[in-house]
Amino acid sequence: MTTQSNPRRTRCNRRDFLRSAGWGMAALALSGGIGRAARSRKTAKRNIVFVLSDDHRYDFMGFMKEAPAFLETPNMDRMSKQGAHLVNAFVSTSLCSPSRASILTGQYMHNHRIVDNQRPEPEGTVFFPQYLQKAGYETAFVGKWHMGHEHDSPRPGFDYWASLKGQGTYFDPTLNVNGKRKKFQGYTTDILTDQALAWLKDGRNTRQPFFLYLSFKAVHYPFQPAKRHHGRYAKAQVKRPETMANTERNYQTQPHWVRERRYSIHGIDHMETGQYDNDPVPSFDNLYRQYCETVHGLDENLGRVLNYLDESGLSKSTLVIYMGDNGFALGEHGFYDKRDAFEESIRVPMLACAPGMIKPGTKITQMVQNIDIAPTLLDAAGVRIPKAANMDGRSFLPLLQGETIPWRDHILYEYYWEWNFPATPTVFAIRTERYKYIFYHGVWDHDGFYDLLTDPLERHNLINVPAYREQIEIMKKQLFDELEAGGGLGIPARRPLGERLDQRKNKR
Repeated sequence: MTTQSNPRRTRCNRRDFLRSAGWGMAALALSGGIGRAARSRKTAKRNIVFVLSDDHRYDFMGFMKEAPAFLETPNMDRMSKQGAHLVNAFVSTSLCSPSRASILTGQYMHNHRIVDNQRPEPEGTVFFPQYLQKAGYETAFVGKWHMGHEHDSPRPGFDYWASLKGQGTYFDPTLNVNGKRKKFQGYTTDILTDQALAWLKDGRNTRQPFFLYLSFKAVHYPFQPAKRHHGRYAKAQVKRPETMANTERNYQTQPHWVRERRYSIHGIDHMETGQYDNDPVPSFDNLYRQYCETVHGLDENLGRVLNYLDESGLSKSTLVIYMGDNGFALGEHGFYDKRDAFEESIRVPMLACAPGMIKPGTKITQMVQNIDIAPTLLDAAGVRIPKAANMDGRSFLPLLQGETIPWRDHILYEYYWEWNFPATPTVFAIRTERYKYIFYHGVWDHDGFYDLLTDPLERHNLINVPAYREQIEIMKKQLFDELEAGGGLGIPARRPLGERLDQRKNKR
């Protein structure tokens, strides 16, 4: 496995960190915390299919009332009806590689240290499928890996491997299949599903339980639907988000960087020209429609997998989980990207079905994160998690099974400033069911505080409102207490300008 040294990190304790950012020490703390390990459960070794998409928003599924009225996702709708919809699913970092690493390790970014889309995983990184292999599972990975931009070689934990380089392409992809590259003709979402189905049908040992990780490129920007779906929603009426308009009502309380990042895909490149970058947003209506057309094609291929499991009888012994690797803003706050800690960026779709295990129509409202996937799937396989795994997440399998268990009352979020997309600063955030506090490190700006009960669109930043001062101090202290305890205050040093890679070559 090709490896690269860990990014240089600036280490400090909480007191020094807050002082450097202009903060005094907060005086209050919230009780409770996040469980760090799943408990071992006695369950049969279920087959597992994990399907991951890219940049799929939490609210773009047809069965949701927030979804565009014209969007068709019959297979996601079917999973929700026949299984469970995890209503409040979040990522711990809204960026491709860090999020995928959190899924595979069960760790926050500050622990797995995969902080951007260019570096490969550090030497010695252990992925949860390695534990499944030791427990007798046959494993397969198909699709987008994206840790180490040009590194598509097979990784530990998988008996079968078919992967793209970096982001891959929407059409005519080249796949590394078990160490040999092969060119395919057609739409990549279809081809990846073909590869997954071929392995399920003929490529595995039917005497072993299996784990399939199907990782789509769709619906990553720039959105490209299959030719058969291009123009499917060409006449659909598009509703623009309420916070998109450039009005004082929407932006007068927001941080300055939020105002400056508006109206381009990646924001302003301050270090180059001081102007908007070279990816201006195309026609909003067309962008929106093509996103929906690409989501529809993704759903169609999800349905192909579900149909095969039903037709083969495997669905009776298989847990299927679908989720997105991060969200994506489509005009909210004037944004067209992710990375930030607004709801459109950090919330993701998550569905699960398993006949006999999950009651049809289940809705889980507890806050789950991508760090919970690894312990949950190991739990479903009856695999005890070694202490050496150092997982930050915990299993939500009991929630899927209808049990009442103690659960977290907040989530943590982190994003480190990325040298080639400098418009978004380093972000640390804590979110409860009602409030969200966001700390922006390294910029001369004010932070964010939002009351999600009264302002779910996060239009009004309440950071300077006296009535919320005590709540802000409580959440600020809790955020930094937990980051310090977990080793989360080490921030990678910015890459020197002379070492920068070509920006166009290494896009997200």
